[in-house]
Amino acid sequence: MTLAQVDILIPVFNAEFTLEASLQSVASQSFTDFRVILVNDGSSDGSAEILNRWKARDSRFVVVDQANGGIVSALNTALAMANAKYVARMDADDICLPDRLALQFAYLEQHPNCVALGCGVEHIDEFDSPINGLPQPGDPGFADPHWVPVREPYIVHPFLMARTAMVREVGGYRGVPHSEDSDLYWRLREVGTLHNLPVVLGRYRFHTSSISGGSVINGRIMAIGSQLGGLAARRRARGEAEPVFAQNLVGILGKAKTLTAMCAIVEDMLQPHEIKNFYLSVGIKLLELSSYRPYEIEISDCAFIRAALRNRPSMSLLNAREIRWYVSETTARLIRSGKVKAAMALAPVVLWPRCVVKSLWR
Repeated sequence: MTLAQVDILIPVFNAEFTLEASLQSVASQSFTDFRVILVNDGSSDGSAEILNRWKARDSRFVVVDQANGGIVSALNTALAMANAKYVARMDADDICLPDRLALQFAYLEQHPNCVALGCGVEHIDEFDSPINGLPQPGDPGFADPHWVPVREPYIVHPFLMARTAMVREVGGYRGVPHSEDSDLYWRLREVGTLHNLPVVLGRYRFHTSSISGGSVINGRIMAIGSQLGGLAARRRARGEAEPVFAQNLVGILGKAKTLTAMCAIVEDMLQPHEIKNFYLSVGIKLLELSSYRPYEIEISDCAFIRAALRNRPSMSLLNAREIRWYVSETTARLIRSGKVKAAMALAPVVLWPRCVVKSLWR
């Protein structure tokens, strides 16, 4: 049996409305030497029927059914089956442009030190309409696990292509809450370079039902998970033991609901000297996420962040200036939307003149 050059890993859970278009975009690639490993993660809608039609239509499409275990379980199931030189990621609601695989494959072939590769994306909504103003991935080389919050080595996960052997070498996917992608990137950058091609190669669907675009509760979980991934990277660099991520941590955090209660749950994973940095990093990360996600922080988040600011660790002037920017931008947005009590709970008095002026600009 001849092995494909690229195995595409696609977890599928209740995606019947977008799945057909997503798979068609894969089948229409100019690069054809691939296999698609589709993991039906306990879907209860019509996804299974769509998957089975593609399996019957195209021998490159392989379908695996499993009980619902979440995205990390589905991805590791697919990764265990991969035998190609490269693995590529795709989600069941996104769209590949025709040359995506060809350009990524060529770059990795020509740059042996690069272990993982992303690209630019066009953001679209539930109705395929473009969304403007959302951030594009930058240079993963600027990642900094010591920044507050950590600067992640960001690659848009559904458009990742990586060396299969390296993904396995660093341990595959782990249950870092809503941040299994950036946690993988932190580990990959320790064995090679990461890069984003400066060209749009896909349409990345951004909608309120997704994990990343959902409620503020999901935003809180993502803020915590992203900072745990950075904390784990710092510990590895020091030769220290990493946090252990419980398989059901996302569910436990979701039931806690508030940022204060969530952080109390993960505090046992922290060393005493890490707590101040972690709390502030989580709070500012939530401000960053809420600046472009379809949810707004609540007064309980504002009180948490204000307390973390009062107890902040030492940092560079540049880092402190960036934190003030996030706080003042969010406060101005809250004022404009009439959430004055939340704004007052967030911003220190010294920032209020700046925040009020900013609130009048837009």
